[in-house]
Amino acid sequence: MALMLIKFDMKKRVKLAQTVWFMYWFAVMAGVLVFSLGLFFKIELRKRSELMDNNESHFLPNLLILMGLVACGINAFGGKVCYDSLDPSKFVKWKPMLKIFLMVCVAFNALLLVTALLCFLMKIPLQFTLAEGLKNGMKFYKDTDTPGRCYMKRTLDLMQMEFRCCGNDNFRDWFDIQWVSNRYLDFSAKHVKDRIGSNVDGQYLMDAVPFSCCNPSSPRPCIQQQMTNNSAYYSYDHYTEELNVWKRGCRDSMLSYYGGLMNTIGLLVVLVTMLEVAVTIGLQYIDSSLSTLANPDDPESESEGWILEKTVKETFTDIMDKMKSMGKGSKVDEGGEAAIATDPGQKSLKVESVNGRGAFHVV
Repeated sequence: MALMLIKFDMKKRVKLAQTVWFMYWFAVMAGVLVFSLGLFFKIELRKRSELMDNNESHFLPNLLILMGLVACGINAFGGKVCYDSLDPSKFVKWKPMLKIFLMVCVAFNALLLVTALLCFLMKIPLQFTLAEGLKNGMKFYKDTDTPGRCYMKRTLDLMQMEFRCCGNDNFRDWFDIQWVSNRYLDFSAKHVKDRIGSNVDGQYLMDAVPFSCCNPSSPRPCIQQQMTNNSAYYSYDHYTEELNVWKRGCRDSMLSYYGGLMNTIGLLVVLVTMLEVAVTIGLQYIDSSLSTLANPDDPESESEGWILEKTVKETFTDIMDKMKSMGKGSKVDEGGEAAIATDPGQKSLKVESVNGRGAFHVV
């Protein structure tokens, strides 16, 4: 028995074709939306690509762009088929390729769903990418005179101000690296010599953060130097004082931003997938209803439409049987070729055996 069998007359078939045609063109716009989301996501990642450890993060936006383009093409073709289904003479030319097209649509819908799942799961690898990228970026903050790294200070400062964050995990990350270039240090000064001499790696470390870590909403002037020295400022205790720098780490802030963006995109792709499944089912009903006309010469005769000609179990069984028969057929072909290949060898052995007796001679 067919799955979700529906009876159609001429009026119902026309209404179905018109509805699915409208849905297909709506799906074309949905494809443009997926393409635009992928393009927007790619631009957002490129803005801060210097702070990411690898280029694998661009795989998802590239996939979204590709899926959007493919969706536009598939849905435009499906809309044309639905439009021509209103005229039997035009629909005949699409009939031979319609089954293949429906299989392509099913595969595309499955890939679109996988894309949506990747949007929800990409937050996990992005977390490690940001952690390593920010760590390396902070090391290069001072290299304003080094070709290829001179932009890093500006990138990090803008990022910390935009995302209202400081450091990788928190503001104390700046205490563990030298973020002031040597060209701005007076190596003849005693305090500079002492700081460099007290460090194993010979770095100029200090309990300070860049200006971009300052919170402009704080009523107190920004304390970004000697942050752990209570005597350096009046009425200040860094253990209890509400610091006027951003406490949140930039990895957490950026992960929250990109994670929210990917969740939104993933949800929209799921909705687009549901629309694609709906138009695929509609086209299947159009195809099956036009194939089962009670009187093929009379377009106004009644017909039946379905999603699957048999039940899900029977369809699955048929597919497995076909796959098994194809496997057996290939084995038979290989066996036949092997038998043919061995026949000449056997004949030559017989001839040699007979020749050994001197009864026959081969010319």
